[in-house]
Amino acid sequence: MNIFKQFYKSTHSPRDIASFRFQGIGKTILYVFFLSLISIIPSIVFLSTILSTGIETSKNVLTNEIPSFSIENGILSADTEVPVIIEQEDFTIILDPTGNITEQKVGEEGNAFALLTDKFVVSAGGRIDTYPYTMLEGIYISKDEVSNFIDILDGVKGIIIPVMSFFIFLFSSAANFIEVSILALFGLFLKSLTGRNLKYRQQWRMAAYSETLPTVFFTIMAAINTTVPNSFLINWFVAIIVLYLAINEIPKPKSKTVNP
Repeated sequence: MNIFKQFYKSTHSPRDIASFRFQGIGKTILYVFFLSLISIIPSIVFLSTILSTGIETSKNVLTNEIPSFSIENGILSADTEVPVIIEQEDFTIILDPTGNITEQKVGEEGNAFALLTDKFVVSAGGRIDTYPYTMLEGIYISKDEVSNFIDILDGVKGIIIPVMSFFIFLFSSAANFIEVSILALFGLFLKSLTGRNLKYRQQWRMAAYSETLPTVFFTIMAAINTTVPNSFLINWFVAIIVLYLAINEIPKPKSKTVNP
């Protein structure tokens, strides 16, 4: 059975998942990589889109809306006497050399990036990160240099996206292998509970295919940009249930009868 047919069967058939326990470990490892690749497709698409649109938006904002500025000796200076606040669709850019805007104010904007008097602030997902300009001691930054840097990013985004996608794939694969290994440990408890005779390596193979259904579900949710509450618990609950059903499909060992 090829990997695509296994993928289809694993979304709905615990009996087929149970039958995969006898296949070679290499094919199962390949399947985990396959699941990892599927799970990161929305992330890669989002990364490509946000990088491309972000570069174009940054170019437009820098050229038409942000006044000239520079950062030198840990202090921001700009050709404005009032804070400049630029609101995009889901993002806010702030330039404030006056000291009137605080980190808390930046956080209230939701997703935002702010150049304040002595630090730059990033707010995203309810978290606020602050980085003082003193980290850039000895470095002079100006609007023109930022614009040139964005132009460089635009020129190499065809390299950046594949490289970042590769690292996302590596981290996702590592996380999936760990998850499958832990799920297989749960399987040892489940096989004792159901009275089945299974070895850990067989549990590991079945655990890999038991991850298919939650992987497909959360990939679809990510693709339509929908947040699932308690996703961590749901993922583990579904995977454990699928593994339990697969274990239940395995015949119980025949009990030995003693002849009188």
